[in-house]
Amino acid sequence: MEAAGGAAPAPGRARPGQPQPPAPPQPQPKSRELFRSQRKESEGSVDCPNLEFEYGDADGHDAELAELYSYTEEPELSTNRRCFEEDFRAQAQGRTWLELDAAQHKAYVMRLLDALDVVNRDKRLQVARAILYLAQGVFGDCDNDGDVLHWSRHNSFLLYRLGTFTAFLELLNMEIDNSQACSSALRKPAVSLADSTELRVLLSVMYLMVENIRVEREEDPPEWKTYRETFRMELSFPVHTDEPFALLLFTMVTKFCSGHAPHFPLKKVLLLLWKVLLFTLGGFEALQAMKVRRREELGLPPLPEDSIQVMRSMRAASPPTYSIELVEQQQQQKRGHRSRRPLVKQDSLDIYNERDPFKNDEAGVDEEENDDVDSGIEGELDLMERDAIIPTVPAQRPPIERVSFPKGLPWAPKVRQKDIEHFLEASRNKFIGFTLGQDTETLIGLPRPIHESVKTLKQHKYVSISDVQIKNEEELEKCPMSLGEEEVQETPCEVLYRAMLYNLPQYMIALLKILLAAAPTSKAKTDSINILADVLPEEMPVTVLQSMKLGIDVNRHKEIIVKSISASLLLLLKHFKLNHIYQFEYVSQHLVFANCIPLILKFFNQNIMSYITAKNSISVLDYPHCTVYDLPELTAESLEAGDNNQFCWRNLFSCINLLRILNKLTKWKHSRTMMLVVFKSAPILKRALKVKQAMMQLYVLKLLKIQTKYLGRQWRKSNMKTMSAIYQKVRHRMNDDWAYGNDIDARPWDFQAEECTLRANIEAFNSRRYDRAQDSEFAPVDNCLQSVLGQRLELPEDFHYSYELWLEREVFSQPIRWEELLQYQ
Repeated sequence: MEAAGGAAPAPGRARPGQPQPPAPPQPQPKSRELFRSQRKESEGSVDCPNLEFEYGDADGHDAELAELYSYTEEPELSTNRRCFEEDFRAQAQGRTWLELDAAQHKAYVMRLLDALDVVNRDKRLQVARAILYLAQGVFGDCDNDGDVLHWSRHNSFLLYRLGTFTAFLELLNMEIDNSQACSSALRKPAVSLADSTELRVLLSVMYLMVENIRVEREEDPPEWKTYRETFRMELSFPVHTDEPFALLLFTMVTKFCSGHAPHFPLKKVLLLLWKVLLFTLGGFEALQAMKVRRREELGLPPLPEDSIQVMRSMRAASPPTYSIELVEQQQQQKRGHRSRRPLVKQDSLDIYNERDPFKNDEAGVDEEENDDVDSGIEGELDLMERDAIIPTVPAQRPPIERVSFPKGLPWAPKVRQKDIEHFLEASRNKFIGFTLGQDTETLIGLPRPIHESVKTLKQHKYVSISDVQIKNEEELEKCPMSLGEEEVQETPCEVLYRAMLYNLPQYMIALLKILLAAAPTSKAKTDSINILADVLPEEMPVTVLQSMKLGIDVNRHKEIIVKSISASLLLLLKHFKLNHIYQFEYVSQHLVFANCIPLILKFFNQNIMSYITAKNSISVLDYPHCTVYDLPELTAESLEAGDNNQFCWRNLFSCINLLRILNKLTKWKHSRTMMLVVFKSAPILKRALKVKQAMMQLYVLKLLKIQTKYLGRQWRKSNMKTMSAIYQKVRHRMNDDWAYGNDIDARPWDFQAEECTLRANIEAFNSRRYDRAQDSEFAPVDNCLQSVLGQRLELPEDFHYSYELWLEREVFSQPIRWEELLQYQ
């Protein structure tokens, strides 16, 4: 966060009840230009262009494959090729891989898999590298990027069909349990790429197979679709082991964070974990389809709209105007130069062609008067971080704009059952003097307008899947005997939750530890984990060019880690919420206990525009480009220039994911919303509105909306443009008094009680559904003496050796208390 302190009142500001002070002396042009340039450097330019970004499950296929490799690993591509060609040349008799037919391809891969089953580690590594070269698309025989990607997909399906993934899974388990490699890495002062060679080869092959098979194409042959579904089932349900594959990767993450295996290639593990979750659980469109299907099964009305399509059609709003520009324009106006708002972007209200109802001639006075009131939220923020509305008449717009923008609000309003009950309770107390509990049908004695209001509320009533699940859970807790056993559908999500349940807190803490270490705002600490083990070379750079290249590689490495963790956490939260609300709440609560909320706010407490437009990539070194084209000579100037992209896809993707996670953690949770207020998140989130991307702005506005009732009247007065943007872009909840803070939920109380109640419900759910073996309260009891004595008990093998000793100690030496025995009769 920028320098704190009580900033002096801005020049030209008037306070209510005070005479207008004389105009201050004009600042020198040089100093003003210097100040403006410093502000733009620290805050990013307000005139950010619209970002043409389309949110999805992942980036383009080639970009996702390129991010698997660090630039430091580039020499290993030629090593893989050499290992393959040395073995292949003796078998193919002068022909290339592309010239062989399908039967010959199959025979050669089977031969490679047989060669994997050797004791010698070096020979095994050579064969694994040859298989990796096949998965990488035999780039030595290709002429362009497209050919490499084509053969990479083709060979991945071939490798899967012949059982390569299962063979590599066994090798991966061997390497994870390799205590010699772990102890060797622990003894080294600095871990480098050389310590994880075998693991990186194995994980690269598995990642390429998962990613290539996961991506669907229209021209895929029918048998590939069959293989894809079979592979998804194998990864989702434990076949060869007792746990799904994702759990093994979670175990690797926790082992790395505990310090027992510092040589694990963390980036590859996290990327593979994300893609396995995406492949087995399903992406966002698949999730939406599952949600629609589940609502039909429960007999609920269909969703009012497709949220994915609504967000894709939304347009970004202009960011809020910052006060320094207001001051400069006021000084121009006082000198008589009345320009048509040269420094102020058209406010976000203009998107739907409505004028701000709160804007009037005196607005500027009230909205600028925010230095004297210490609300406790923005006391440490500079004056430039506060919104302002220019008290001038809006510029005339050409009439064609009225045709090009949509009318009305993007979302259909929703009403909960709880909202209707609260409304009727207040109305009955006012007009009748007593309430009827949860009865929402009886309207006797209430005025006609209340009848109409209740009718409108019921028209927009929305019952979520979570509401039905909570209600069913309450009934199962009340009547466990009469309702009988619950039928739990064995979905990939259910299998994963059951496998993760007992170590889930450790998994969440490990992911957040890594996220903290990879955040750009984190300071290097001695006790933090080293996440750069799979990017640092054995020999550190000696030239400036090598240092620049390694610096870009390290930053890119951290960005990819943030991207994979944020996407994995969001997938887990969304799928667990659909599967059962208490599974979602269990994960959410452990994320909150592990300080996920301040961690995400810490992540956004930076120059977010610089992060999103960062150019930490060298396109000529990206796979597969670097494998088929001669590399140009790299210079310091070319590395500084970077690529020509308007923004970095992965960084914007990560920011949106983290905002969505923060929304999921805080929605309808007043205690967690108060955490946003306590950590002074409002100015941090407001700075994120500078990014002109509609989806990111939507989730920022949602987070601002839920805490406006706690921020005080002065904050709302000073941020009317933000309030207007919230009104336009965020879904309306009828009876939600978010803009004024009169809601009963805004009153302070013991928020810990809310979390404790939720935790008790979660523990009851987990105990009922997953602890049946230990919970014998309702198990039948055998009261027959003959059958109890006749049961055969499993005794240890050495029991007969110590039987006489056991009799002496447990039977003969123990006195028989006949009086106690008689009391039980």
